This record gives sequence, C-alpha cells and structure tokens, in this order.
Amino acid sequence: MVSSVLKAIQILEALGNNENLGVTELSRNLGFPKSSVHSILETLASEGLVEKVPETSKYHLGLKLIELGNRAQLNLDICKISHPYLKNLNKLTDETVHLTVLDNDEVLYVDCIESEQWLRTYSVIGLRAPLYCTSVGKAVLANLDYTHALNIIREKGLQRITDNTITDENTMIKELETIRNKGYAIDNMEHEDQLVCVGAAIRNAKGEVFASISVSGPAARHDMSNIDELGESVKEATREISWKLGYRSGSIKN
Repeated sequence: MVSSVLKAIQILEALGNNENLGVTELSRNLGFPKSSVHSILETLASEGLVEKVPETSKYHLGLKLIELGNRAQLNLDICKISHPYLKNLNKLTDETVHLTVLDNDEVLYVDCIESEQWLRTYSVIGLRAPLYCTSVGKAVLANLDYTHALNIIREKGLQRITDNTITDENTMIKELETIRNKGYAIDNMEHEDQLVCVGAAIRNAKGEVFASISVSGPAARHDMSNIDELGESVKEATREISWKLGYRSGSIKN
C-alpha cells in the first residue's frame, strides 16, 4: 500500500513537471512497470487528480488538485492572519488560545498559544476533536445549515465524554440556537473535566464558516460570571479575522 502511494506521488510530480505524459513515458522515466502506472493513473483519474486527453491517451494534472491546493492555501492564510489575534487574546486573558479549522465534520487544531500560568491547558497541534462538545466545534456547528448540522449530530452521535457532555438531541439543538444568538459558544467541562472554553466562528469571503478560535482555561479560574466577557473578546477577534478574509456582513452562506 505504501509503495503504491509513493508511486502515485511520483507520478503526480512527474506530470507536474511536464504538460502531458503517457503510460509508456511515465513507465520509462520512473522505472515502474506499465501495468502499475496504468492502474495508478486510472485510480487518480477516477478521483479527478489527473485527466486523460482522449486524442493522445496521455495524462495531465486534474482540477481536483487546484481545489486541494486552494484548501491548503486557505489553511496557511488563516494561520498567518489569525496568529496576531491569538497573541492579543493570549495577552488579554493570560489563557491558552486555539485556532481550529473544520475538517471532515471535526475540528482540527492548527495553531495555539499557551498560557504562561502554572495551571494551564496543554495543546497538541494536529489534534482532532468532535464538534458537539468543544467550544470551537459548537461555534462552527451552530452556524452551519440546520439540516447539515442535524445530519452531523445524528451521524456522529452525542457520546458522553464527561458528566457535562450534552447527549440529548433536543438539548443540543437549543444549545446551538443560544450560540447563534450570542455569537459564541461555551464548553463548560463538556470535553475535558475541569476545563472551560469559549469559542467563536470565522467566516471566509463567501460567508462560509470554516474555522474558529477559543480561549481555554481551568474551571477553577473561570466560573460563569466572567464567561460572557471572554466570549465577547473572542467574538470580536473572529469578526476582525473574518473581515480580513473578505467577509462582509450580509454575505452569509451556511
């Protein structure tokens, strides 16, 4: 399996350095059996990663790679644009601040600035977490199309992770409505015991919610009396980031 993946990568790189190449040319240039090259090209073509020119039976890179490249670029852009705001929130709150992106109906942690306090949240870039029990996830989930959000809830389920995890569908629907009205989400020890987080969503130029930011700290430092203040700070940061990404109020696309 690994060998096939490496061969596929080398074939894509070869096509990237040339306009059009056929099975014979790729086999000769890369030293792969023709049968392997043909099989890999057929698989890549079925996924839109390469395209076959009917007149010559040669191949070139497919449009799917543009889509994937745009997604990768967007992730790079969001990190670059958001990082100063993460630093500001970290300085303002002296708590750990996260940036996540929506990926396969989960949140993926892509940037973080940790608190310097002795008792603090520790983070791992590249970590994935559910939407329904994290502030970054609920902030995104609340701003998706209702049907889409409901499908995610039903397909993924609402498994209990802590005593505070919301596991009832109707309760979750009401929670998402509250989040939409406030503009930020609260994770009150729903994903990790003794950890409180406040998150808000980020929109791209099309108005699509695709990322989110959160401030996280120990429950011992954050009772519900100061949560709204944190929420407003996070919400303001995501508003400014969304603006820099080209989002203008009124252009929302769920």
